[in-house]
Amino acid sequence: MQNSKIILTIGMSLCVLNGIAQNKTNSYKGQVRSATEVVPFATVKIDQQIIRADKNGNFSFTNNKSTVDIQITAVGKITVNRQQVVLSNYFNSPILIEMQDDSQGIDEVEVMGLTKIKEINRQAFNVTAIDATKLYNSTLNIADALDKVSGVRVRESGGVGSNTSLTLNGFSGNHIRFFLDGIPMDNFGTSFQINNIPINLAERVEVYKGVVPIWLGSDALGGAVNIVTSTKARTFVDASYSYGSFNTHRTAVNAGVTNKNGLTVLLNAYQNYSDNDYTVTTLVSNINTWESKENVKVKRFHDKYHNEALVAQVGVSNKSYADKLLLGITLGQNYKEIQTGARMVSVFGGWHRRGNTVMPTLKYQKNNLIKGLDVTLNANYNFGKEQNIDTLNRRYDWYGNYKEMGTNGERSRQLYVYKNNEGIASLAANYRLSDRQSLSLSNVATTFNRKGEDELNPQNSNLEQGQRSIKNVMGLGYSYDVKDQWSTTVFGKMITQNNKLEEAESSSVTRFGYGLASTYFMQRDLQIKASYEMTNRMPTSYEIFGDLENQEANGNLKPERSHNINLGAIYGWKQGDDHRFSVAGNLIYRYSFDFIYNRLNNNQSKLVADNRDGVSTRGGDLDVHYSYKNFLNFGGSLTYQYLQNKQKYEPGYTGVSPVYNDQMPNIPYLFGNTNVDVSFHDFGGKNNKLTVGYNLLYVHDFWLYWPSRGNSSANKKQIPKQLSHDVNLVYSLGSGKYNIGVEGRNLANANLYDNFSLQKPGRSFAINLRYYFQRDHK
Repeated sequence: MQNSKIILTIGMSLCVLNGIAQNKTNSYKGQVRSATEVVPFATVKIDQQIIRADKNGNFSFTNNKSTVDIQITAVGKITVNRQQVVLSNYFNSPILIEMQDDSQGIDEVEVMGLTKIKEINRQAFNVTAIDATKLYNSTLNIADALDKVSGVRVRESGGVGSNTSLTLNGFSGNHIRFFLDGIPMDNFGTSFQINNIPINLAERVEVYKGVVPIWLGSDALGGAVNIVTSTKARTFVDASYSYGSFNTHRTAVNAGVTNKNGLTVLLNAYQNYSDNDYTVTTLVSNINTWESKENVKVKRFHDKYHNEALVAQVGVSNKSYADKLLLGITLGQNYKEIQTGARMVSVFGGWHRRGNTVMPTLKYQKNNLIKGLDVTLNANYNFGKEQNIDTLNRRYDWYGNYKEMGTNGERSRQLYVYKNNEGIASLAANYRLSDRQSLSLSNVATTFNRKGEDELNPQNSNLEQGQRSIKNVMGLGYSYDVKDQWSTTVFGKMITQNNKLEEAESSSVTRFGYGLASTYFMQRDLQIKASYEMTNRMPTSYEIFGDLENQEANGNLKPERSHNINLGAIYGWKQGDDHRFSVAGNLIYRYSFDFIYNRLNNNQSKLVADNRDGVSTRGGDLDVHYSYKNFLNFGGSLTYQYLQNKQKYEPGYTGVSPVYNDQMPNIPYLFGNTNVDVSFHDFGGKNNKLTVGYNLLYVHDFWLYWPSRGNSSANKKQIPKQLSHDVNLVYSLGSGKYNIGVEGRNLANANLYDNFSLQKPGRSFAINLRYYFQRDHK
């Protein structure tokens, strides 16, 4: 009888405890692994709750049941479905789930393997990530790839090696900042421009429109571009060579080795060469007869360009003290013949420049330096120099004729050698307060110190004056993130800059900014975004001191500030198993004070940066994409941006400025592109692939000068509407080991312009040969 009472008591206690457990919500942790490594970013479904594992395969969830249904999916892995018995927190241990490789799904990895790209695009920031690996068999550079992104317009002053400016949602030029693996590229030198860096250098390219995350440590006014290289532990060789019209040669070699002890050696090298002797249509004056003719077709005869660059790094990976510790050297040299000034009526035949980059580098990265703290440190200093060579006392015309004239060279007789010694040190730290909360701190310090001498005129004290600038950008942010549900980040920035021209008083300014970015997933594949920032940008050293080519100095420039608002949505869906659709749209509003823009100087031969009291920007962009199996991809984007001058009063006018409320000139406001490609798998043999593609670029006509000026349509100059048709064909053999690409650009040979009617190349063709080998390390 006594035993029966004990059994009854124990049974009732277990029932009570079970009832309590059923009504109590417990927390659980788990990890997804394969046989040899963790599986990052797997999708975990717990009953009806969807969770995304982190980069280490870890996930967590809450539940009040003793048994749950778990489904795990990941790219290239066999889906796992199982019932899992879970215990309360008192007995909790991590749930370990092992996944097997899906041999049938390997062919899908190339097409579907956008996990990291999708992760970037699903941030709260208005960001678009480009999968650069899909473009490796082309002759494209970073600028060409960016030109296909909605809201982005790359503007070049000519062919290979020409000056480049990026327009991004109404902002352009130095409003946009560029980064390589999160490191500002301000001091990389002229050998490292976005239009001469091959696409093969990048694994992906991230375009932040408007609000920029603080870990990039930038004073960008309107956005940022981050070029991300691969960090995988692997041994690989990627080599390509292309030859094309206008005697254009491009070579790129990327290689790396990581051994089992973590020793890492990385090498990136590339070369560009072009005669740039394409035909232009322009106003021509014969220097011997002074006869002028309009719309004459002539060849560029003094526009040769070449550059060579090398980035070498050695260090260790995956150590207890460092996930990555790399010491390196970045070397570059370039030679550029200067054919025109800021307009094509100014023509030169001897003036040229050359320069080099000598830059030691340090990269350090460690996640969980202490529990929850991730730290990244980067530093570099450029010891390179530049030289302007203008020694011919001549005047040239477009026919290549010249006359010996005066003693002042073609523009300003000189052999000026100067150093833009620039250094950067950046620190980014992120501390995870909990699974959902984190704090971020970043600080980026930059220095600029230009000093040189004119070998033809050593007594020219103006050129010998030192030009110095020091800038510091500090940011602090807080993030709250509920995976695949919603995320919000708030942040503040403090920017300080000090500029000094030798023998003159220094000027110093400090500005504060702040902002937030938030996103909400209405459904798993329907995301809405909103962001706001009150941001500041300091004038660059080149805007203040000039670039000694076509940018005139302006020491009176004031810092810019702007209110930026972004609203966006992304929706993707499938129709059956074969049809995939995605639509992304954004609306923007900007109001900028002391807006910095480029105008022609007084003699119309150079550009000079100047301030406008106010400029407002309204617009939006739309991006659509459709794919059918692995056979067809079709997509396109359209961008509209209206920039309006809000400076009501100007020097020289007693009343309201005649250009008040005018559309800002020389900025495209409606443009877009569309592309389609078709792939034939196992074409000519197993694991071979033939891809045929087409791209259309459209830019609506836009005003060259203020539209309110000029008394007739003939006096109101416009850059005309532009259409460019490009085609490409890529044949890959041996699962992508050997690749042949053929491209044709601007097939209709249209006249294309970007900057003050400086004409870009006409019809061109190129062939690209590429070899690729890789061995991954587990």
